[in-house]
Amino acid sequence: MPYDSAATRVRLLDAAYREFSERGLAGARVDRIAAAAKANKQAIYAYFGSKEDLFDAVLGDRLGVLADAAPYTPDDLPGYAGALFDALSAAPDLLRLTHWRGLERNDATPGEIASHLEKAQALRTTMSLPDDRTAIDILEIVVAISTAWHAVPDGLRAVGGLDLRARQRAHRDVVVRAVTALCAVASGT
Repeated sequence: MPYDSAATRVRLLDAAYREFSERGLAGARVDRIAAAAKANKQAIYAYFGSKEDLFDAVLGDRLGVLADAAPYTPDDLPGYAGALFDALSAAPDLLRLTHWRGLERNDATPGEIASHLEKAQALRTTMSLPDDRTAIDILEIVVAISTAWHAVPDGLRAVGGLDLRARQRAHRDVVVRAVTALCAVASGT
């Protein structure tokens, strides 16, 4: 069977995603990643350069998947918030990965800054907001509202007598209503 370097790279990204999501950048071990990917440790350095560069590659790859699952819609922020909630419910490891990144490397790449600013500017135009700062604040609040469910322990989520799935659906409805109210306040309607 011939060696397939593209398949090895994909296996390394998948194994690294699991490792980084579970343990963060500092706790992840390249030995475990290589073993899980059925590759050797040198392949990580050959393909990615370092553990940190592998982390960045995993983050970029998975955030691209999230952007596809929850496309940004500045003209429908409540819909975007619901889609983001759904996407993160389907992939809780991704949110955990982004939390690790924020805890261990609180930096932003020029591409991330440009993307965030582009989204804010689209929101500013759509909602006729006074400045980019206000749009960025609203966007960050929408993301925080959409991700809050995933930061709460299951035992607290179940409060209210509903089973967890029913409780999750009810919470999603609250997310959409909260973002709808935020949009109304922000636009002055």
